[in-house]
Amino acid sequence: MEYQGILYNLGAMQIKELGEFGVIDLLTRMVVDQRTDAGNGRSFSFELTVDNGDDTAAWSVGSSTINELFTTDTMVEGVHFTRETTPWEDLGWKSFASNISDVASMGGAPTYALATLGLPPETEVSDLENLYKGMLEISNEYGLAIVGGDMVRSPVVFITVALAGAMQGQPMVRTSAQPGDLVAVTGYLGSSGGGLKLMLTGPSEKSEAADFLRDSHRRPRPTVAVGQTLAESGITAAMDVSDGMADDLSKLCRASGVSGKIFANKIPLHPLLCSRFPDDCIDLALGGGEDYVLLFTGQPAKVNHIVTELSGGAAVVGEIGDGEPGRVTVVDAQGNETPASNRGWDHFGRSPE
Repeated sequence: MEYQGILYNLGAMQIKELGEFGVIDLLTRMVVDQRTDAGNGRSFSFELTVDNGDDTAAWSVGSSTINELFTTDTMVEGVHFTRETTPWEDLGWKSFASNISDVASMGGAPTYALATLGLPPETEVSDLENLYKGMLEISNEYGLAIVGGDMVRSPVVFITVALAGAMQGQPMVRTSAQPGDLVAVTGYLGSSGGGLKLMLTGPSEKSEAADFLRDSHRRPRPTVAVGQTLAESGITAAMDVSDGMADDLSKLCRASGVSGKIFANKIPLHPLLCSRFPDDCIDLALGGGEDYVLLFTGQPAKVNHIVTELSGGAAVVGEIGDGEPGRVTVVDAQGNETPASNRGWDHFGRSPE
């Protein structure tokens, strides 16, 4: 197979050289190209409607118009969080928020979850109780149930959540953006990144801005209702902003075979972020990540109408073109255009500057 040849040629390369998204592309193609058939799902009349490579997988059952969604995510101590910046209760909340946001980006609602914990043996029982308190708070607020999981010994804390969801109709995906579409987001960008920056540089700071930014990082709020509104309004291309606006738009553009532009002066920034980090707020918005607002594209008339109906910082921030797939540029107030690459989170690539 073509893919086996590619895998062979890359055999001597380390994953840090390929980068997280290169690795994901590699493995996505491998599992799709080398899959022999639909597997046991066919016996139960399951039809795969969204395959590997999007925010969630999706399938329907028989003639039903309901799509079931499935996603998973992991948080690892020292990689995604530290105990100094994220208390146990907030860690429980946040471990579920990232998965709920993936379901929201498809237009669905969360239903059931499995949680796998990796814990050092010296972990305090009270810490574990606080972790589950946060998990239960977000689960109850968003209408999902924790129905099982697993627990293993680990040198560091990690949490893996597998989340199921459901929706009526077809999910929004990354592959349907078209040249001429506008790019919009459903809320403010950069506040979570600002919260992390604050905690790393001034953890004990007390102010309205500090409280807001810390809360934005520790307790992000997935936009499930907004995702349902987008899907019901006929939007077909969307994803959540988890790795940074610039990188996430690049992923959507690459999946759709298009390019994109972001207009820096149109990015929605919360006033408290701007007041605390006036010189860094644009970079935090483009590369900070973990905002969990939704990024979507569509024809100008439709997108402009939807944005006027949304609140909380929703804005048109860019446009889709027919250039190199995945290429995204940032246009400043003077009209200067620069590449938007290497701004967001990459588990295996070099850290963004």
